Amino acid sequence: MEHLADAIEARLRAEGTAERAEGEKRYLKSDLAFLGATLGQIRAAAREIPPPMDHDELVGLVEDLWAKPMFERRMAATVLLELGTDRLSAADLPLIERLLRESKTWAHVDGLSSDAVSRLVARDPDEMTPTLDRWATDGDFWIRRASLLAELRPIRKGQPLDRFLARAEPMLGEREFFIRKAIGWVLREAGKRRPDDVAAWLAPRTARAPGAERPPFLSRSLARRRRAPSPTATARLDRRSE
Repeated sequence: MEHLADAIEARLRAEGTAERAEGEKRYLKSDLAFLGATLGQIRAAAREIPPPMDHDELVGLVEDLWAKPMFERRMAATVLLELGTDRLSAADLPLIERLLRESKTWAHVDGLSSDAVSRLVARDPDEMTPTLDRWATDGDFWIRRASLLAELRPIRKGQPLDRFLARAEPMLGEREFFIRKAIGWVLREAGKRRPDDVAAWLAPRTARAPGAERPPFLSRSLARRRRAPSPTATARLDRRSE
């Protein structure tokens, strides 16, 4: 599939600009080469690959794209994994884990985890959870971040919060910026659907999570919880009124 990978690169090279390439490289503080193509152009190039591709062809193209240290090629590989999750399974997590470890930038890590892996988790959480639980204790903070962001799609689909919360709790006190941001991001998404559940979990843990971003709705919900009388206080008031 190397010829197809090279064709994608040629297309993105023609569409990119030197000015954008320089700006992206500076913004991401990356050692990769940049072509200056937009994400929309990368996604279009990935979508327009002639079908059909079976599992082995998909993985082969992803590996050929990734092999060259070029931002747009690796982003195209990430998009292809997202678009091809119907052909992937838990058996492909070792490949994705290797790509995560080689990413060294949130732009690739987030695409791999919140788009590709997240779709796999939403489809088959029991099969994916053991690997994600292992990722949550990994020494590489990018792998820990991936274990959190992989729950975004399942949470949006109404699946339980417990998997994310169990992984997030040991990380609440972390100083790593990208871990704090990941916790805040997933809490914000969960809170759009279950603000009271998120606030109830976070309320006794706020002192341990000074760096985790707290969305405005959570601040309001926590404030309501603080104003509300405790069950013990309510019981005392009820007895006094008898």
